[in-house]
Amino acid sequence: MDEARAATTGRVGVESQSTTQARAKSGDVAVFPDLVFKEFLAALLISVLLMLWALSVNAPLLSEADPGRTENPAKAPWYFVGLQELLVYFDPWIAGVAVPTLIIVGLMVIPYLDTSRTTVGRYTFSARRLAIVNFLFGFTLWWVLIVIGQFLRGPNWQFYWPWQDWLLAQTVEEGLWSLPWWLGLAGLAAYFAAGLLLAWLRWPWLSAALGPVRYVAVVVFALLMYAIPIKMLLRLVWHVRYVLETPWFNV
Repeated sequence: MDEARAATTGRVGVESQSTTQARAKSGDVAVFPDLVFKEFLAALLISVLLMLWALSVNAPLLSEADPGRTENPAKAPWYFVGLQELLVYFDPWIAGVAVPTLIIVGLMVIPYLDTSRTTVGRYTFSARRLAIVNFLFGFTLWWVLIVIGQFLRGPNWQFYWPWQDWLLAQTVEEGLWSLPWWLGLAGLAAYFAAGLLLAWLRWPWLSAALGPVRYVAVVVFALLMYAIPIKMLLRLVWHVRYVLETPWFNV
């Protein structure tokens, strides 16, 4: 019995060693403990940074809320101030409802859009270049909105550079203008049509792998995400209030 157990243990050890050697040659690593250990260290690092930030930022208890006299500027908590910043560029229901809903739905449908079996368990940049680039872009964009709303918005929600004094009041933005509805509608149609075409020309394998329906869904979600910084630039640089203005909604 002991000899059989020893033989079995030795065989398992040899197989484990050969599997480890094969993974090392292919460049693959096991999720546990390699990836889990790195994720644990990353979580610890983020926790330490948030703790240091919380200890260094002054957060005094303010006076009792007065409905007749509000703060200027009145800001949401930092984790919601990105949504508050979006209110500058879109209608309230788009910034506060539609955009968060699209983010949640977009993350939920990823397993149904990306059904490829060739990249299962692979998280390298070479295997998931498009996914990693788009995710990092969206993640960075959300933090950019938080930074702008938290540190660069002063009284009357006006934009202040870090070296500008908030005591020097700025006038409310003037000269804002909107595109004619026909030009805005044509511009949006051209934007999405060009995005679908350019993605097909640049990555023809993507449409072949996903099929027409899933390909359109993936590209449309990406174009919606990239439309947010475009709209921000239009507002901040060219003072465009809305690209498309209608009696029902404004974009």
